[in-house]
Amino acid sequence: MKQRIIGKVKGVNGPVIDAMEITDAQIFELVMVGENFLVGEIVKLEGHSAVIQVYEDTTGVAPYAPIYGAGIPLSIELGPGLIGSIYDGIQRPLDAIREKTGVFITRGVQVSPLDRVKKWHFLPVVTAGQTLMGGQVLGTVQETEKYQHKILVPPLISGTVKYIASEGDYCIDDQIAVLLTDHGEESLTLSHRWPIRKARPVLARRPLDIPLITGQRVIDTLFPVAKGGTVAIPGGFGTGKTMTQQAIAKWCDADIIVYIGCGERGNEITDVLTEFPEIVDPRTGRSLMERTVLIANVSNMPVSAREASIYTGVTLAEYFRDQGYHVAVMADSTSRWAEALRELSGRMEEMPAEEGFPAYLPTRIAEFYERAGYMDTLSGEEGSVTLIGAVSPPGGDFSEPVTQHTKRFIRGFWSLDRSLANARHYPAIGWLESYSEYLTEMSEWWQNNVSMDWKQNRDDIMDLLQKELKLQQVVKLVGPDALPDSQRFILEVCTLFKTAFLQQNAFDKIDMYSTVDKQARMLHIIITYYRRGSEAIKAGATLVKLRQMKVYQDMIKMKFSVPNDDLAGLDKIEARLERSFDQFDVIYS
Repeated sequence: MKQRIIGKVKGVNGPVIDAMEITDAQIFELVMVGENFLVGEIVKLEGHSAVIQVYEDTTGVAPYAPIYGAGIPLSIELGPGLIGSIYDGIQRPLDAIREKTGVFITRGVQVSPLDRVKKWHFLPVVTAGQTLMGGQVLGTVQETEKYQHKILVPPLISGTVKYIASEGDYCIDDQIAVLLTDHGEESLTLSHRWPIRKARPVLARRPLDIPLITGQRVIDTLFPVAKGGTVAIPGGFGTGKTMTQQAIAKWCDADIIVYIGCGERGNEITDVLTEFPEIVDPRTGRSLMERTVLIANVSNMPVSAREASIYTGVTLAEYFRDQGYHVAVMADSTSRWAEALRELSGRMEEMPAEEGFPAYLPTRIAEFYERAGYMDTLSGEEGSVTLIGAVSPPGGDFSEPVTQHTKRFIRGFWSLDRSLANARHYPAIGWLESYSEYLTEMSEWWQNNVSMDWKQNRDDIMDLLQKELKLQQVVKLVGPDALPDSQRFILEVCTLFKTAFLQQNAFDKIDMYSTVDKQARMLHIIITYYRRGSEAIKAGATLVKLRQMKVYQDMIKMKFSVPNDDLAGLDKIEARLERSFDQFDVIYS
């Protein structure tokens, strides 16, 4: 990377540096500050002055220290070796840094994001003389046993293939192709760079009508998210935001997971780093890390790098999407990212808006979430980026700016309820405040692939939960005994649904994950219990008799007793349920 002196340090205010004597620089240019070459980015230009946001500790930087320009925007390197890596917010590999400097990141340390010594077996898929457009596939590298890395032409380059390397082993920097472009010859390697703040181009957006299956019943059944969708998970401290995102990352059917630990506590990221390598992906039988990229920018790391980490993560996701993969991004949490924006904005003496956040906070949130989508890629493949962002409102106040602005730009809202978390009901997603705007588009998929009555059953149980809320208000005033059996039965069914369906045990080998078929069958059994039970009560049966049915205990335990790959047990439970109610029909007819 070419470096040239473009100015000098005028003043230092934490991670924000005022620069003077600036020449030949551009906005958002990557720069290095001082003799330690601290990584930074020009965020404001005015005449021969500039404001630089530095992504490292600026202790010791003095006035008149030189500033070096790289001539390119803040970018990340994309190529083989990303899968299984652990980066900080500006794509520095933490494992390589530990080997070089020890357990703490030394200021100015420069380590390549990708292994430049390791050789990759390259298999070309184009021939000389072929015309290629940006984003098309040059060849493939088998990065892991299950993941094939497709080597792409950089999106803004197109031309005729003059040279393509033969099948063989190559390092990241080895030339594998030469394109004849309108501007001359362009040499290509196994990797290329892309600015993190610029969305990678696509051909077209597709409708969001295919669900991202998470294995979490409260999500898949009540508030599903589409592949390419956007979701926020707001909740106060201790309500389970990180736990919910980790469960989704472990079990969802995305091809690639990008997990961004943005300003979270180090112990939470440590859990991810220790658990993910040990978890076996149920779809591949391999370690979960073989489809995961981790960005660990914890709370004790420089605050400005926290601001960049979100863009680094979504750029990585777009790169995998362009190869034809479905990617799920877990951003934990966007509130810490917004707090970094607020701190940097304050240091730059910008006019604050509500609660001290910068006036451009809604714009930045929108720019982040609009990079999600189900796309037709430049390579002719289909791929998607699903963005799931945790929000940490202070004191659990959902009226604060980050939560309110986020709701404007997302279509899924999984509200975490503190009362559920305190009752050890996990996932603690409240069914009254949460919503999903993807239901209508995805109903056809559920009916064609899972169950024809899924939408009706889902609507029925949501209606019962609404009725239960009103009945609970009456119960608080006069007690449950004042209600007729028909209304008490609604309370009974909703309690069964919460216990046997919504509550999920992440430590149980069967219950930690539920297939969509199992979810639909469980819901069908509970709805059948309600419909047949309501008819029996109308015919003269009592609630006490319904509770005494032996099959009732089977329904409570069915999430533990019936494995995902053998649903015959659910058939038996439903058959016993029907027989029990048939006996009621004989008695009360």
